Amino acid sequence: MRKPVQPLLGILAILALLLIPAAPAAADGVIIPEPPPGVPIVDVPYLTVKVHRVTVTIDDQVATTRVDQVFVNEADFEVEGTYVFPLPETSTISEFAMWVDGEKLEGKILERDEARRIYEDIVRRRQDPALLEYIGHDAFQASIYPIPPGGERRIELEYRQVLPVDNGLVEYVYPLSTEKFSPRPLEEVAINVTIRSREPLKAIYSPSHPVDVVRGGDYDALVGYEETDVTPDRDFVLYYTVSQQDVGVNLLSYAPPGGGDGFFLLLAAPQVEVEAQEVVARDLILVLDVSGSMRGEKVEQARAALQFVLDGLNDEDRFNVITFSTSTQHFSRDLVPAAQRGEAQDFVARLEANGSTDINRALLEALAMVDEDRPAVIIFLTDGLPTVGEVDVDRIIRNVAGAAPENARIFPFGVGYDVNTALLDTIAQDHRGASGYVRPEESIEEKVSAFYAKVSTPLLADLELEFGGAEVYDLYPYPLPDLFAGTQLVVVGRYEDSGDAVVTLAGAVNGRRQAFEYGDLLFEREGGDEFIARLWATRKIGYLLQQIRLAGEEKELVDEIVDLSVRYGIVTPYTSFLVEEPEMALREEGRSEIVEQVVIEATVDVSGEAAVNRSAQEKDLAQAEAPAMPMPAATATGGEMSQAAPVRYAGDKTFVLHEGIWTDTTFDPERLATVPVAFGSDDYFALVASRPEWGRYFALGSHVIIVLDGTAYEVREGDAPALDLPPSQPEPGATEQSSSGTVPASVEQSRDDDAANILETIAETLRNLWARLADLFND
Repeated sequence: MRKPVQPLLGILAILALLLIPAAPAAADGVIIPEPPPGVPIVDVPYLTVKVHRVTVTIDDQVATTRVDQVFVNEADFEVEGTYVFPLPETSTISEFAMWVDGEKLEGKILERDEARRIYEDIVRRRQDPALLEYIGHDAFQASIYPIPPGGERRIELEYRQVLPVDNGLVEYVYPLSTEKFSPRPLEEVAINVTIRSREPLKAIYSPSHPVDVVRGGDYDALVGYEETDVTPDRDFVLYYTVSQQDVGVNLLSYAPPGGGDGFFLLLAAPQVEVEAQEVVARDLILVLDVSGSMRGEKVEQARAALQFVLDGLNDEDRFNVITFSTSTQHFSRDLVPAAQRGEAQDFVARLEANGSTDINRALLEALAMVDEDRPAVIIFLTDGLPTVGEVDVDRIIRNVAGAAPENARIFPFGVGYDVNTALLDTIAQDHRGASGYVRPEESIEEKVSAFYAKVSTPLLADLELEFGGAEVYDLYPYPLPDLFAGTQLVVVGRYEDSGDAVVTLAGAVNGRRQAFEYGDLLFEREGGDEFIARLWATRKIGYLLQQIRLAGEEKELVDEIVDLSVRYGIVTPYTSFLVEEPEMALREEGRSEIVEQVVIEATVDVSGEAAVNRSAQEKDLAQAEAPAMPMPAATATGGEMSQAAPVRYAGDKTFVLHEGIWTDTTFDPERLATVPVAFGSDDYFALVASRPEWGRYFALGSHVIIVLDGTAYEVREGDAPALDLPPSQPEPGATEQSSSGTVPASVEQSRDDDAANILETIAETLRNLWARLADLFND
């Protein structure tokens, strides 16, 4: 009797896996469930992802990623599945291992053509286009043992990859977006990255997720992101830069296909550890409201905040403390050296709260102390409106503008809701500071201390940027803030001319002008980092909203806000119509009508909870380090939403749900006719295969309108005429090299070891195969 051949096929499958060249590095995966007999595949839900934890260690460009996912079968029947793991295109895998519930699992790497056929088959059978996002990617595939109703499977992965370096800029990507296949939000998602570098680390930046960064010095850092009850719908992206220069500068850019001005993002970051002589000596004036409304816990917290600031003075700083209510009181008649901080702390400890609020007098007395030969910072803290002395807000603003030297920076803090946000925000904007608000449930001490910890070590004041070889415009933030040790500057803007540029960053250091020059920074001619366009739009909208609130509404500003909001899907007080009346938003004439109809009064309340919240929201947009996100996406895939998600993003495009159709906001139905494409047809898949990068748009659903290369394609159910396919684009080649053309020696050694291990494994497998064949034929 012949023995079963299944073990032999298993050996052959392992051999085939070993002989496949190493594929680009992997990350997140999804389980595609198979139905039991008699159950249509479309009725079998995806498995819920309960927990997703990722731990990454990056040592000199070599990233080791450990993934821990727990899947739950919430169906009332047993489910088998296929684990599919899309592989990014830009990095090279050196090690890959996978375990299911602690048992090592075998699988196979699929080249992109084979992976595409599997994705297309799944899309056809499930009538769900969501996986089309991964067309053009290689993949890892493995079978998952049957999971009983209510049962769980724990999948663990570990892989190692080389991260390319481009002029000192390193990018790490972890694809989280496959978690949108989970029918329910994740109980927990966490990503923790440890970075260790032989070169000094400068900027550490994520355009995709809010991260906490803890620096252990110039050569190592910890980056963390964690959320609960969330459905991740975008990849986790982390950039970090390395440089031997005192200030590292790097440039990312994006130019839209088909021409037009580009978008850029500039990262500037100084070292963390600095010598005392490198710190800018400055004058610090603390101005504290001690009116009667500050009595009790408020004044206690304010005293603690001032004590923290005084403790943080640098040796060459000078300072003073001014308190105000109906009148003012000074710690000293003049600015005093930091060595006198102890006496000032005794002065602060004795403060009591009484009287009214003379904001005008307090600010003017503080400004009268400013020495125009040294940088000056005024921290101004109040919990009330001006009630005595000059109380007209416009006159106070004019008085401050007339008294403030150019070197003065004013940082107002409003405590509670009974503050005038227009006054505080205008003073901050006009004098190169930033305003902050402490809500009633928040701690004054924590808020002010956290702010001062970031700005306690100034390195460059009065920053200026020059771009040689490129015409740039519309930069944000404007004006540029000062640069502090351990912080980073993120600047976005537009450019006209592509190609190499030389960037000069200049600033003042203890009265001396110092300039840093950076060459070989590339402004892309086409393509690049798509998120930059939306980040630029986010910041510009925030800036325009602030101008309207503080200076009054003008039609031109509203026009810009409406156009940017529609194009990039950023919801503002002017653009609720994007959700409520999308048919108007999609027509140029309709947007003009909206501008005429929608008016936000510039004289809205300037104090109270709503005013503080509005100021904070505008500031979040104007200072954003990541693009604004759309309204929360639903948890189901393929456009079949469990809750309405009227705005979604794909690449640099925005889609609005209009009459059940995900519609590209660049589509104007009065100017462009659509070309029909039958969902799931051969033409449909051929179109996606011809331009794999378009798969992310088609992944939105079975009814989509997309403008691509000047053609408006309408994907819909039913038949459609034969389609003229666009010419295919050449696939970009992946690179393993750093900007210098080399990779670290440790990586080269790792590759040599990997090659030797693979050859030995192949030899051992062949020996086992020969022995197994001999047994089989003997039988």
